[in-house]
Amino acid sequence: MLPVHVTVAAVIENDGKYLMVEEHTSIGIGFNQPAGHLDPDESLEHAVKREVLEETGLNFTPESLVGIYTLNPASNGRYYQRFCFTGKIEGTLETKPQDPDIIAAHWMTLDEILACQELHRSGLTVKCLEDYLNGQRYSLDTLHHSNDETHLQKQSIKSLNQQL
Repeated sequence: MLPVHVTVAAVIENDGKYLMVEEHTSIGIGFNQPAGHLDPDESLEHAVKREVLEETGLNFTPESLVGIYTLNPASNGRYYQRFCFTGKIEGTLETKPQDPDIIAAHWMTLDEILACQELHRSGLTVKCLEDYLNGQRYSLDTLHHSNDETHLQKQSIKSLNQQL
């Protein structure tokens, strides 16, 4: 069994600019969408809301899933499963990162993002953006979270029985 790192990310657009974070990484300074790891007992939607808040200080509401991406393995030899979301910011657009590893959060044009591609933390940074710009969206209803699989099973059985 592979140890897989489950991560979330958000493509957030405002007036033709995209929210990116400049951060300290193990190999130096890098750029990425607001992103991070799924915590135990956390839904994917909650994880992306938390990561955007921690890394930018902004309140994010996910509206759709842009895509699911597997790096098997990534350039660092680890295995990643990334769930990328898009949605909207509630309230102010003024960024105030809370995570000490984040240097700054920037609203960047596509040209600016592509100009610093050698500093992208992952190849998924531009892949998620490409899929977003191509209009790729999936309903959040495709995602299911439970920390009680017996309850989840009972709900599904009840629903299926109602369809008989």
